[in-house]
Amino acid sequence: MATVPVKPSLSTNAAVDVSKNPDRIASMFDAIAPRYDFLNHLLSAGIDRRWRKRAIRALGLTGRERVLDLCTGTADLAIAARAARPAAARVVGVDFAAAMLAIGARKIGGAGAGGIVLVRGDAMRIPLADASVDAVTIAFGIRNVEKPEVACREIARVMKPGGRVVILEVAMPTTPLFRAVYLSYFRHILPRIGRLVSRHDAAYGYLPASVGAFASPDAFMNLLRNVGFRDVDADPLTLGSVYLYTARKA
Repeated sequence: MATVPVKPSLSTNAAVDVSKNPDRIASMFDAIAPRYDFLNHLLSAGIDRRWRKRAIRALGLTGRERVLDLCTGTADLAIAARAARPAAARVVGVDFAAAMLAIGARKIGGAGAGGIVLVRGDAMRIPLADASVDAVTIAFGIRNVEKPEVACREIARVMKPGGRVVILEVAMPTTPLFRAVYLSYFRHILPRIGRLVSRHDAAYGYLPASVGAFASPDAFMNLLRNVGFRDVDADPLTLGSVYLYTARKA
């Protein structure tokens, strides 16, 4: 009898809920917001900062762009876009988790990073006008959207022709040895540290499991093409544990 290959999960708990209902996800991120930045840096050994700098470089900023940072969270990427040289002229950060945005607003004030506006909103219904931004960034947020294809169509809607989209997302490495280490880390170490520090059981069961449930790099590139982007590329970072997706609006 023929067998059907099964995409391996990053969680050993078959009961982990990876549904992406917007209210559920927003509530989860609101709950972990106070420890979110600390855990990001801790669990990635600080490499997440390097990934964000790489994403901003991929934008090829000239100093005139209006950038939308979608799923902005605590605004790390929005701040990086304004700190770049040359910097984005203006950044609008959109997220549906109010507590994350509140922390982002404090960080923006503390960094003296003017030119950033944070707005509460859904990635599937971006609260911006058609063709109103020059570029869009997302860091580790697209896999948490209930319908990524809808969000990508919204990105295309709000972007000017020729605009650039840059997306960072976690992935499953393909190198056998690193893949084994990575899976062990995500199944056993990350959830335990996350739960210990954040005191939120569901979030750090969901986050590793959501990686295994998200589209493969090839599938996500096809999604971007299908909604109207061209020059689509996927650059593996850190042995393929993270991908940097880039594309332009046709």
